[in-house]
Amino acid sequence: MKVLWLFAHPDQRSLSGALKTEGLRTLDAQGHQHRVSDLYAMKWNPVVDAADYGHDPADRLLVGAASERAYARGRLSPDIDAEQQKLTWADTLIVQFPLWWYGMPAILKGWFDRVFVKGFAFGLTDPATGRPRRYGDGRLTGKRAMVITTAGARAATLGPRGVNGDLNDLLFPLQHGTLWYTGISVVPPLLIPGADRTTPTAYATAATRLRERLNTLPTTAPLPFRHQNNGDYDDNLLLHPHLPHTGPAAHYTAPPPPTPG
Repeated sequence: MKVLWLFAHPDQRSLSGALKTEGLRTLDAQGHQHRVSDLYAMKWNPVVDAADYGHDPADRLLVGAASERAYARGRLSPDIDAEQQKLTWADTLIVQFPLWWYGMPAILKGWFDRVFVKGFAFGLTDPATGRPRRYGDGRLTGKRAMVITTAGARAATLGPRGVNGDLNDLLFPLQHGTLWYTGISVVPPLLIPGADRTTPTAYATAATRLRERLNTLPTTAPLPFRHQNNGDYDDNLLLHPHLPHTGPAAHYTAPPPPTPG
């Protein structure tokens, strides 16, 4: 594999930092290649700005159009271009972050906001149908991704009956609305629960689980998201009436596997 490890935690001495180190060591031992984007260490700027696109700030900023033009002309800011080059090189993306307020840290959201511009991450149209190619069929089709997240909560509370909601539902905007949207296949996430109460024994268990997931990552079946253009959705991109589920569950062809913790 050629792995881009996208990491968002402000302290290298954290549980997240230790797991990142263990994960990269595991990839090395397996003979895989890797590059790292450690967003806090890089002091990554998460804020979309006209300067990203060489855009005149006196003019109205239409982000989609401005970013697409800048990408096509090779005029994106150097930090965005560098991240796009890393992702182009990689066939696998690891997205690692602590679960804060049911989502990713703002610095990581800003990485996607600035890096996944139209033309690079999406924007293809099927010439035969005129339909946009997304949700399983996009610019980044062929790549795989896995989310690794630590949480202070106990594992059961991030399950289907837990007070926090099911982890795959919490990660739906990232796993389905961002990664799958651009064509990236997403394998089930790795949850490390009880992060604020980690003991040496608990860490050893977490490190073992991480190594096992990385060992099997190339062959792990992805989450069974529906493809936009495989017949499940009508021309208005609504699920056909014979598919009765609603909410995130409706967009899977089968129930996702439970997330162990």
